[in-house]
Amino acid sequence: MRYEASVMAAVRPYDTCKQRESESGSSRNQELGARNSVSRFLRLQAHVRRRRPLEWPLSTPVHAMHPPKGHRLVTNDTFLRALLRQPTDHTPIWLMRQAGRYLPEYNATRKRAGSFLTLCKTPELACEVTLQPLERYPLDAAILFSDILTVPDAMGLGLYFAEGEGPKFSNPVRDEAAVRKLAVPDPNTELRYVMDGVSTIRRALNGRVPLIGFSGSPWTLACYMVEGGGSDDFRLVKGMMYKRPDLMHTMLAIAADSVRDYLNAQIEAGAQAVMIFDTWGGILPDGHYQKFSLGYIRRVLEGLHLEREERAPDGTVSTVRVPSIVFTKGGGLWLEDIAAIGCDAVGLDWTVNLGQARARIGSRVALQGNLDPMVLMADPGQIQGEAIKTLESYGVPQDGQGHIFNLGHGISQYTPPESVTALVEAVHRYSREQRRRGASASTL
Repeated sequence: MRYEASVMAAVRPYDTCKQRESESGSSRNQELGARNSVSRFLRLQAHVRRRRPLEWPLSTPVHAMHPPKGHRLVTNDTFLRALLRQPTDHTPIWLMRQAGRYLPEYNATRKRAGSFLTLCKTPELACEVTLQPLERYPLDAAILFSDILTVPDAMGLGLYFAEGEGPKFSNPVRDEAAVRKLAVPDPNTELRYVMDGVSTIRRALNGRVPLIGFSGSPWTLACYMVEGGGSDDFRLVKGMMYKRPDLMHTMLAIAADSVRDYLNAQIEAGAQAVMIFDTWGGILPDGHYQKFSLGYIRRVLEGLHLEREERAPDGTVSTVRVPSIVFTKGGGLWLEDIAAIGCDAVGLDWTVNLGQARARIGSRVALQGNLDPMVLMADPGQIQGEAIKTLESYGVPQDGQGHIFNLGHGISQYTPPESVTALVEAVHRYSREQRRRGASASTL
């Protein structure tokens, strides 16, 4: 009973919110619908408490029902289908930073590597840590283990990691002379270790789930390049933007072309989707965001080769579509602008109302997100209740819509590993129940 009570306690604020949405009699139906949804979900959880094995892999692969062109090399292509707004039998889930310090096996591999950069730059070790979360959890995608700052490091800025301080650059870019020295690196030479990592991971996955490649956005890279590391106020990079916008645009153009080439090389090496992390876009005011961040993300997307050919084991060659995701932390104000630049999916942080985001842009792009990472510090029943609320906020995807469950930012290093078990289990089981009902409680 404690488990059921904790889930109902977590869902109760959702019910109260739904009741207040309308003064009409329909609000009572919505509340009852939400409670009934939870009750049905709890009946499913009885199987879990009896230690029933998780249903994985799917008994009937989704692609066997409606195979999208080029996805037949992936056993579980639910993530790719959702990105392309195609039907799925459950909501796919992966987590930003899913391979990281919250996992004891990651820490053991990191210790063996000797340093974070060695871990990133050794393809076999990068492959090992990429696969670690997939051995623990039935996640629907893998993401390349690397760092967004590999690109400026390849430009000669001298990346290093100070103990307890995070990433630093020995040669920050703070004046015109430094900007003029910047050049677009060749990803197949200076960043060869990343491409080797991608191809190594693809071979190790053997078609189990798709592999996501990624890069930081041009603006986010520029923030680190000018500041020389992390920052509390970004006064140096924003000062350059206001004082010398010409220099900033020059730097951003070089960064954008570097990101374009970097992602294209990852795609060529085998990445099956790509994501652009615009971590610091949200620090910009309206107008400046469009000019100094979003405009250069658009430049990257316009230069990506989002189709490639892959050879199947039987020797046949098929054309594969490579979807793209753009995530701006703090970008809730600009969802329509982001959706208009040509990406397949828009990532949302935890401050955005997912249902409202669906109403705003859900017919144009898939949505990814957006559970608060700190929810994973709660008890398992509470975590699952919050997962239910997120799924209900989006509702059941209709034709031409897609949702990928994720956190609203990277997972904390302090997250108990068993919390991720509770989350993944809830997302898979409840989203299947949603689809069996044919409509979410929010639309009853």
